[in-house]
Amino acid sequence: MDLSDVYCPYCSQLNSTKQLSFKDFFGEFINSIVSYDSRLRYTVKDLLFRPGTITYNYVTGRRLRYANPFRFFLSVSIIYFILNGLISTFIPSETPVNFNKSNDSVVTYSYGEDTYDLEGQKITEDANKAISADSIDPASVAVENDTTEKELDYISEKDLDTLSAGERITRRIILYNDFYKKHEVNDASTALKSLNHENTWFNRWLYQKTDVIDRIKNNPIKFANYLAAKIPFFLFFFTPFFALFFWLLYSRKRYSYIEHMIFIFHIFSFLFLAMLLCLLPDLLIGEDVLMGITLMLIGPFYFYKALRNFYKQGRFVTLIKFVFLNIIFWCSASIAAILFFAITAAVY
Repeated sequence: MDLSDVYCPYCSQLNSTKQLSFKDFFGEFINSIVSYDSRLRYTVKDLLFRPGTITYNYVTGRRLRYANPFRFFLSVSIIYFILNGLISTFIPSETPVNFNKSNDSVVTYSYGEDTYDLEGQKITEDANKAISADSIDPASVAVENDTTEKELDYISEKDLDTLSAGERITRRIILYNDFYKKHEVNDASTALKSLNHENTWFNRWLYQKTDVIDRIKNNPIKFANYLAAKIPFFLFFFTPFFALFFWLLYSRKRYSYIEHMIFIFHIFSFLFLAMLLCLLPDLLIGEDVLMGITLMLIGPFYFYKALRNFYKQGRFVTLIKFVFLNIIFWCSASIAAILFFAITAAVY
């Protein structure tokens, strides 16, 4: 290669033998953003203000001006959850303060899981029990003591085999969880031997997950954040299934299966982009007003207009298909969400 050439004749890269400096590195970084900026600008503008048209332009060959719909959906959804998580971390929602009068002379208030007196001193668990002792019903104490000493609801492998698959797993989870709470045996093989259950990989794995329920109960917010972080990937893998109904419903339009998927990804991208734009205004307002309007009013209207602009059908036909697709979406998404929740809890 002749270094006298300004650009490489093979790859069009700028010829340079100087060492890379911070200025060069920062300049390349800015240029990479600027070169992407035109596609990003057209994608955001058409996605927000031209529902369905962006998909029509993309599938009819005008793709160079738009960002890849699959990558753009993942990017904007992940950015939304990151920003939402940062806002929740640095600006947590207010915890309600509840005032309680335990007897005629002592007034306490609860903030979160802790209890304080009117001077702001934290009341310990023993002191709190002493304060509220007068208001405790002795009959309820007796019932509580009875439940505490309750024996394990044991069920043998032979009895488990008589149950259905779902009920069998549920009974195993309950038994293993109760056994773990009572004896605190961490080793799955030892616990299964004590219960006289088969030492299979599934039973060992199921026993090792006995603390998941307690961890979710003790810190549901942490689990909710863990769950929310995986929603983009849930929608990403749910989309191919949902696209089947578009492919069947619009079979006469001769769009390919992938083109229906692109349309759905553009719809999801709009929702996350709109919610992203609502984060700061709702934070300043103090209520999720714009978010509610987006999800309840703007979102459905956008979906209807996108169907009209992309599939080019009349208002009445589009309205019928709009209602049908919404029913299919909520039914199938509910079933998929239950499975997603179960799988997420299993690996938590």
